[in-house]
Amino acid sequence: MNTAPDRPSQVCAVAPQGDGTPVSPRDHATCHNTVLNDTRRWLERAVIGLNLCPFAKAVVVKDQVRLRVSLARDPADLLQHLIAELQALDAADPQARDTTLLVAPHCLQDFLDFNDFLAQADEALRSLDLEGVLQIASFHPQYQFAGTAPDDITNCTNRAPYPTLHLLRESSIDRAVAVFPAAEAIFETNMTTLETLGHAGWRALDVGATPEPTETPQRQP
Repeated sequence: MNTAPDRPSQVCAVAPQGDGTPVSPRDHATCHNTVLNDTRRWLERAVIGLNLCPFAKAVVVKDQVRLRVSLARDPADLLQHLIAELQALDAADPQARDTTLLVAPHCLQDFLDFNDFLAQADEALRSLDLEGVLQIASFHPQYQFAGTAPDDITNCTNRAPYPTLHLLRESSIDRAVAVFPAAEAIFETNMTTLETLGHAGWRALDVGATPEPTETPQRQP
C-alpha cells in the first residue's frame, strides 16, 4: 500500500463566528487534532492507499496540500471560511500550495444539506471571478451518487470522515490529465476497486470519524 508522509502541509483551524457555540481553547485543540488525524488517515489509507486519485500522492509527498479545519457550526460561517480559503489558494505560490482541503466536522452533517450548500460554494467561486481558475470537489460521510442506494459500496469513493470541500487549481487538473493516459477511466476504475474491496474491506481500513468521547459521570461524595 502506498503511504503518505506523516503530515499534510500547513495545518490550522478556524473557529466559528457569530452566535456559534463557544468552545474552550483546549476543546479547539482536541477537536482540531482529532479531525486532522482522521483526515490524514483517510488520505493515506483510502485516497492514496486505494489509488482513488492517482494525482494525490505527488502533491502530498511534495507537501503542497493545505489542510484547514473549520469549526463553524453554521453554513453561513463555513461559507465565509470557504471564501477566505479560495482567495488564499489563488494568492499562494502554486509550487508551495497546490490544493486545499477544508474540513467542517460540525457543519452540514446531513448530506442533502451539504449538497445544497455546494450551490452556494460554486456561486462564491463565480463571485470571486475564480471560475476556470479553481474548482471545488466534495466529500461527505454520507455521500451518495444519484441513482445509487445509500449502502452502495461505490459511494465510498467520495466518502470522507467529515464534510470536506476540496479546492483545486484548474491548471493542476489540466497538467495531471495531460500526463495520465486514462484520466477519463479513473471513475470506472474506482467503482471496480470499491466493488472488489467490499463493505468488510472498507470497514477494515478504519477511515471513519473518531467517535466523540462521552463524559463519565462523577462519583458523588
